[in-house]
Amino acid sequence: MTEVTGPAPRRNDGRARPAPGTPCWTSLLVHDLEAIKDFYRGLFGWSYYSPGPRQLGPYARATLEGRDVAGISELTPDRQLPAAWTTYLASEDADATAEWIRCSGGTVGVGPLAAAQTGRLVLATDPAGAPFGIWQGQDLMGPQLTGVPGTPVWHELVTHDAPAAVKFYRALFGYETKPAGSLDAEAVVLLLDGRPVAAVRGIGAALLRPHWMTYFEVTDPDASGERVVELGGRVLGPPQEVPAGRLLCAEDPEGAVFTLLRTES
Repeated sequence: MTEVTGPAPRRNDGRARPAPGTPCWTSLLVHDLEAIKDFYRGLFGWSYYSPGPRQLGPYARATLEGRDVAGISELTPDRQLPAAWTTYLASEDADATAEWIRCSGGTVGVGPLAAAQTGRLVLATDPAGAPFGIWQGQDLMGPQLTGVPGTPVWHELVTHDAPAAVKFYRALFGYETKPAGSLDAEAVVLLLDGRPVAAVRGIGAALLRPHWMTYFEVTDPDASGERVVELGGRVLGPPQEVPAGRLLCAEDPEGAVFTLLRTES
């Protein structure tokens, strides 16, 4: 597992405008919205509200202490996609970024389109097939609450070939890179203005499906793992100790994978 070597600075106002390429939101695509809301409510203590009509189907914002931390969207019956967490990367021009994605070997599946009069979004896959989002706008510029249990703390691309993936994302956002300091043969940290914002980990052909992994902060990964199982999810291997803390990989009842992380202060 790649070491989580440098989460973005923690903030509690949620309003800082991130540099293009910074993970700025995470949203889950599911088939049964109400059942999955219950799962994450039981795991993280999330509450929910619906922000209004959505072009892509039913949608709920997850909150802690009254502040937005993530989103959950219900797939329409005609979209037979696997449930998955999607990392959104900030952009100053979603249309131009979408064109870069196409020109660099990726695929644009949705958008660019206006989203609730607050911004523009794109849903895409990189050349290896990992889904990700692009967001341009004032809203959704990061979770409004960070640094407490149940909030996203880090994002990592898990893919077949790390160097190929880094080449694609650098073409989009000009990331700097550095070794992740991990035992993994192919693992790098992506930096913007010298600040770590995400990581890329290559694990070869054994990987079933490339994906962006969302890490959620918890107080006790072991206890949270037990709770995952109680709520109908599954734990994917034993806990691991990394320089950033203790982590545990799990999946929800629909198979969406995520990581629980206790960070070291």
